[in-house]
Amino acid sequence: MVWKEGISINSTNRSNRSTKKIVVFYINGTFLTIFIAFIIISSVSTVFSNRMSSEIISNWMKDIEVEDLFLAIVQSQNQYFVGNDVEVKQIPIGSMLFQLATNIKPNDVRSLLGNEIPGFFAYDYKIHIAGEGTDYTNLLHESSAPMEVLLKEREIAEQSLLDPDEINTPPTPERMLEEELVYIYHSHSWESFLPLLKGVSDPDEATSNNSSANVIAVGNMLKNSLMGAGLKSKHNTSNVTEQLHARGWNYYNSYQLSREVVKEVLSTNKEVRYVIDIHRDSFRKEKTTININGEKYARLLFVVGEDHANFEKNLEFADRLYYAIEEKYPGLCRGVLIKNKSQGDGIYNQDLSERSLLLEVGGVDNNLEELNNAVEVFAEEFSKLVWEEKNAGQF
Repeated sequence: MVWKEGISINSTNRSNRSTKKIVVFYINGTFLTIFIAFIIISSVSTVFSNRMSSEIISNWMKDIEVEDLFLAIVQSQNQYFVGNDVEVKQIPIGSMLFQLATNIKPNDVRSLLGNEIPGFFAYDYKIHIAGEGTDYTNLLHESSAPMEVLLKEREIAEQSLLDPDEINTPPTPERMLEEELVYIYHSHSWESFLPLLKGVSDPDEATSNNSSANVIAVGNMLKNSLMGAGLKSKHNTSNVTEQLHARGWNYYNSYQLSREVVKEVLSTNKEVRYVIDIHRDSFRKEKTTININGEKYARLLFVVGEDHANFEKNLEFADRLYYAIEEKYPGLCRGVLIKNKSQGDGIYNQDLSERSLLLEVGGVDNNLEELNNAVEVFAEEFSKLVWEEKNAGQF
């Protein structure tokens, strides 16, 4: 009887353990099913979202060489096919799949909040080249002023303006190209500078339709400096604020308006090879000014839109300019940023020319002397690249 009772007890214990295992199995299976379903749903929703694969996968492909991918695949099957002395770059497959499924970048904490906070992606620029002091906390900052602010007339601090003769009289160049190669314009012509405005201290109100006190004055400086280097340029000095207002448009239509102008110029003047859209940043002076050998300069920044076919060529040209300037004037350039449609226009008319630039010159606190110093450096290095391409028979 005891023996039978022992058997009965053991059988009961085994039965209980089996029941527990079944329960645990079903619980684990349920969680695993939910997890797999989450991954599948997340992947599908990401595939059909605006920020999906064209950006994510293209970024992966830019960072992965075909040879590395091939060797990684071969080595995963048999490492002796590759050899122990061959270094194979590790492809982060797990990280890629996780990002594809969740749209979260493992090495970028900003992506945890990007889909949750409205407007957060407006600051999600890609730092292609980080200049001195440039990081994700002090990237390009644009203030979108309403039309009533842009139309407001402001008194100009006349004593802060440069002598017109100094701007309009270029030095005699040693050599001059006959073609009018450069087109300068301003999608945001109202962008001004606080030192040039009387009684204005709010950065969001650093706007003016006076061409002596806004970025059009910077365009005049560039045209003058390029002429001194032997390059002819056409400068559009239109009041974009008035043109937008006449159409019932606002700030957000500015690139749509400037696009019409650039397309017309390029269709009627086949000589134009270089297109430059000049802006100024909204950051304060400590981020947009640098002292080099006792001289103060407004810092420069290049912005390249990536949502078009000419992206790589424009980026390459911006890179060349950055490194040319950085070699002689370390720290003058804040870097090269890449933007797509999730962070703004994403094109900036740069699809219309293979040598197109969006150039940020200084910020709201820079004066004309600092701006002029920076423009002269940019014109010097820019003109050298143009002459190099001319001598190489590229146009």
